[in-house]
Amino acid sequence: MEIAFLTDPLDTFKIGKDSTFAIMQAAAAREHTLYAFEQPDISLSDEKVTAQVRQISLTGSETADWYRVENTLSRELCQFDAVIVRKDPPFDMNYVFSTWLLEIAEWQGARVFNRPRALRDYSEKLSIARFPQFVVPTRVGSDKAMLQEFHAVHHDVIFKPIDGMGGAGVFRIGPDGMNLGATIEMLTREGTTPVMAQRYIPEIRLGDKRILLIAGEVVPYALARTPQAGEVRGNLAAGGIGIAQPLSDRDKQIAQTLAPRLAEEGLFLVGLDVIGDWLTEINVTSPTCFREITQQTGFDVAGLFVTALENTLRPAMSRAH
Repeated sequence: MEIAFLTDPLDTFKIGKDSTFAIMQAAAAREHTLYAFEQPDISLSDEKVTAQVRQISLTGSETADWYRVENTLSRELCQFDAVIVRKDPPFDMNYVFSTWLLEIAEWQGARVFNRPRALRDYSEKLSIARFPQFVVPTRVGSDKAMLQEFHAVHHDVIFKPIDGMGGAGVFRIGPDGMNLGATIEMLTREGTTPVMAQRYIPEIRLGDKRILLIAGEVVPYALARTPQAGEVRGNLAAGGIGIAQPLSDRDKQIAQTLAPRLAEEGLFLVGLDVIGDWLTEINVTSPTCFREITQQTGFDVAGLFVTALENTLRPAMSRAH
């Protein structure tokens, strides 16, 4: 297969923990041909969505020289067997522009994972509202009085921006309400931007669990990202320590409920965030933790991803030939 990856610049990859690199490794081991491109490389020309892509090979190194560029060329995205979207947030207008172009490429025959429309439709914070049976009391809005009232009811509350990533901008306001008003004013930009407030979940001390769904299948291990040094954030980007562990019964209930529904929406790869018994986020843009789970458990997450991709594409490839 020829697989094109929409990524951030390859030179920015942190190879020791990069899930996109793990997928590339697994694909290369099966002799699939790899290509990479970035958002500015996509264009619509003569009614065709094309990209300036680099064909790459892996060197076997896990240092800065982990890849080699074999060729640079312009290709229609529909000419690849698969286009895998692995562009990290922020989910900004440039990201939205890319999904529009990728959706046109789909109309032209491209197979894009995750599907562009699903990437647009599933807010990583707000989409949990589609599954209220798994969500702690939550309030979303920009009105200061409304958010203060929510804190008055629940006393210990997490406030976070809807477009945040990696734990950035996450604040815990305890029962004393210290800095409540200032936090709301800052996060809502003086009442002009909605934010999310959630009742604090004490089980965060045991880790913010990342559960991976691949083509509707649940990976049997989660990575529990445990806060360090007085932090309330377990995100690895915020200094959390990741510990792989089998899924609990509640984890399985949440994951098995969501997996088929999200797969039907065109979400091939999803990372659920679960704290204690509660779903807190549905990550669809560029879910991670492949390498940590594999290193600690031996379960080949990237291999499962490539096998699922091959099984998904095989009928279409058979018809094409």
